[in-house]
Amino acid sequence: MSNIELRKIAEADFPSKFGHFRIYGFEGVSPAGVEEAVALRLGDVSLALGPPLVRIHSQCLTGDVFHSLRCDCCAQLELALEQIAQEGRGLIIYENQEGRGIGLMNKLRAYELQDRGLDTVEANEQLGFKADLRDYALPGAVLQWFQVDKVRLLSNNPDKVAALEAAGVQVVERAPIIVPPLETTAEYLRIKKEKLGHLF
Repeated sequence: MSNIELRKIAEADFPSKFGHFRIYGFEGVSPAGVEEAVALRLGDVSLALGPPLVRIHSQCLTGDVFHSLRCDCCAQLELALEQIAQEGRGLIIYENQEGRGIGLMNKLRAYELQDRGLDTVEANEQLGFKADLRDYALPGAVLQWFQVDKVRLLSNNPDKVAALEAAGVQVVERAPIIVPPLETTAEYLRIKKEKLGHLF
């Protein structure tokens, strides 16, 4: 368990195209500094109804906002929102961990290196970082705040299971997020652009 101190900063009504959520803003204070996270809650997430679906999503400006085809982050986030909406209950925890924790500008520097033939891990390591710097102590604290210590985790990353359990949350199921391959998405967009022309 981490010695992180969690503060709820704000909460508000949050209607979206995926469903009617409640949005929460949190700050986590630890010896490493201050980290922010947002949680979207749909329905009753109490364990009385069983472990809820949970997605811990690391911020990806290039994917989530600009719909980059260099990653499938946006597709994974939207699929998680759809699955939670279908179930009628669940949590999305959105962490400020751009580029596996290296930050936006370093992520763009890694893109440059990838353009020269390196993969993501190699690029991060050449910049002096570990392959993945993310820490799941803050999402663990957020889940504890919601009194959720058992989850069904929407993730393709088995490392998240161990990290979340180290933060005091039991993962009773890891539900994979299956999205179309990036090549399929790119081809779909190319065909759509050809059909719609300037309207695309």
